[in-house]
Amino acid sequence: MKKSGCLLAFLFIAVCVSMLVNFLLIAALGTKQAIHVAAGQGFPTHTFEEELLQPGSSKHSKIAVIPVYGIIGFGSEGALGLDMVEDVKNALAQAESDPEVKAVVLDVDSPGGEVTASDVLYNALLEFRSSKPVIVYFNAIGASGAYYMACGANWIMCNDTTFTGSIGVIISTLNYRNLFGKIGLESVVFKSGKFKDMLSGSREMSPEEQEYVQSLVMQSYDRFLGIVAEARSLDPQTLRDGPADGRILSGTDAFAAKLVDQLGYVEDAYDKARDLAGEPDAEVVRYLRSYSFDRILRFFGESKASTFQIDLPGKKYALEPGRVYLLPPFFAP
Repeated sequence: MKKSGCLLAFLFIAVCVSMLVNFLLIAALGTKQAIHVAAGQGFPTHTFEEELLQPGSSKHSKIAVIPVYGIIGFGSEGALGLDMVEDVKNALAQAESDPEVKAVVLDVDSPGGEVTASDVLYNALLEFRSSKPVIVYFNAIGASGAYYMACGANWIMCNDTTFTGSIGVIISTLNYRNLFGKIGLESVVFKSGKFKDMLSGSREMSPEEQEYVQSLVMQSYDRFLGIVAEARSLDPQTLRDGPADGRILSGTDAFAAKLVDQLGYVEDAYDKARDLAGEPDAEVVRYLRSYSFDRILRFFGESKASTFQIDLPGKKYALEPGRVYLLPPFFAP
């Protein structure tokens, strides 16, 4: 009985000590983060770890590879963390602040995503290229919003077999009016203006609503078209009448249409980065997701609402009604 009591006391003390040590570690991390913020930095100087991809004879020059995989969107999980847009921006900032990084390669495999998220990353690349070269390489797919983003780079590359292009804008909704009639449901709406429920699936859209939504789409499209025309030194009307009609292009066709600068493999993109940076002996490193205490705490602190989801064959992503996307047409419901 005495031994059992001693064991319980020991376990209690061990748990208390463990909790104290964890608290001190978390407090120290918070202090470190505060120091960076006080110094005018919104994130730690070295947020991401580095993995050596290609060695180089130069010890003080490197090419940083930033992966951009999946749907581009705020709060969308990407290769570097839980928020693709912020993580890519932070990775660019880390590369810019590191004097050993001479150029960046964005390793992209994305069909695009939200208009504003793509525009934010486009602007981030524009700002980065004012100090160091940036090359975008498309793997299997680099279309629509991913291509929009790439227009901020110095050089765009892809494989002959890559799917790219899809220069266009899409807003999608579902019309379930007939289904409601079959199961005896009716939508009752109180609205402050005639356009407030214009994308409601419970009724047909009026011609006036269709015209208005189409005008919103064309505003985003005209901006997209203008960015492509400026970045690629192409005539806007030629683009509008040709490859900028929303079609998907192979890498070969995209190169012929002057939408990409070079065809090849990702290793060729590394060589191009070395060339643009004037550092032929630079090593190549890839940024990796870091698992710091703050990221772990944020992961455990997140709670997701319960949802009912039906997965259809071949559908990995569904457009949300009322949101504007830069995505290929095969993502539409």
